[in-house]
Amino acid sequence: MAQGAWLQPATARPDAALRVLLIPYAGAGAAAFHPWLRLMPADVAAQCVQLPGRQERLAEPALTSIDAAVEALARRVRDSLDGRPYGLFGHSMGALLAYRLAVALGADGPVLLGASGWAPEGFAMPSAELAALPGPAVLARLRELGWVPAEVSDKHLLALVVPPMRADMALCASYADDGARLGCPVVGYHGSTDHLLPAAAMSSWQGRTDRYLGTRSFPAGHLFPQRYGPQIVADFTGLLRRYAAVPGLAPEARHG
Repeated sequence: MAQGAWLQPATARPDAALRVLLIPYAGAGAAAFHPWLRLMPADVAAQCVQLPGRQERLAEPALTSIDAAVEALARRVRDSLDGRPYGLFGHSMGALLAYRLAVALGADGPVLLGASGWAPEGFAMPSAELAALPGPAVLARLRELGWVPAEVSDKHLLALVVPPMRADMALCASYADDGARLGCPVVGYHGSTDHLLPAAAMSSWQGRTDRYLGTRSFPAGHLFPQRYGPQIVADFTGLLRRYAAVPGLAPEARHG
């Protein structure tokens, strides 16, 4: 598979000193983060990860195993590395993938991980049974999360949304936590009314890194990045500059 199929845009702007890879939530494609590309400061080149089985990759088989997804994504990311420091940011399932990708990349990993709407402990992970339910049950879950408004009933649109969501549920259900630790700092982002993730659960990141930079909380539900993109981008890229310049900087203790 061509690298361009996995990353949008296919190459990071060469004039930027830093890079960010954005990994979307379950059921979503790279387009979920396209608005963020315009929010990035001039010194940060951002690319959105596009998993198979959605949007322009709809004809490709979706990945239903997190190990397979991380292995494939790690190959593409390694191929794209050009010596510039970079960060990983993911929301919900994207944060899980970003975490496991950072683990898999090891010494080639990011200088900063942004974990939004997911934590190693306390997140309401979907079960394999839920992923295997008929389409209407998966659709009901999508509506519950707010990813498909109740008034949307177009069968063709729903046919595009339900299959990747089902695959991503199975991918999440395949995950078995091994407690792996990271060598880079982690910053957390959380919606104060997120029914999938209690605020206290974000503290579980402290057991996965020596440099947990705290949790930034926003007054919204699970999809809070859609509303607070400018604030999140400003905070994350500011931290990225700091830790790219001084990777060994002492831990902070900022908790929102």
